[in-house]
Order: sequence, then structure tokens, then C-alpha cells
Amino acid sequence: MQQSFESIYEAAMELPEGLRLDLAARLLDTISSEMKSEIDPEYLAELDRRFSDGSTTIPWEVIRDRT
Repeated sequence: MQQSFESIYEAAMELPEGLRLDLAARLLDTISSEMKSEIDPEYLAELDRRFSDGSTTIPWEVIRDRT
């Protein structure tokens, strides 16, 4: 791997929110069924709900600043 995880992450964070959401969904699709079975089904259902209904997300920076 030529790029480090951190540099890939930083590049992904520069993408517009919609593209980051698409990237996250695509990455999740690459996880094997065996690994997905270890993920809480309610968490996966929530991801599906959030990705499929066109709702907007709140950036982490905004949430972080609220606390």
C-alpha cells in the first residue's frame, strides 16, 4: 500500500459530505458477511435508514462543539 491509512483518511475528509457518505456505503459493501455478522444489526439498520432516505447528516465538528 503506497499511501498510509492516515493520508487516505485525510483525503476522504476533504470530499464533500455526500461523497463521503457514498464512500462509507461503498466501503461497508466490501465487508464480508462474516464480518458484518459481528456488527450490531441495529447499527446496520440505522446506517441503511440514514443512507437511503436522503436525510442530511450533521458534521462531527458541529456535534463536537455542542458538548
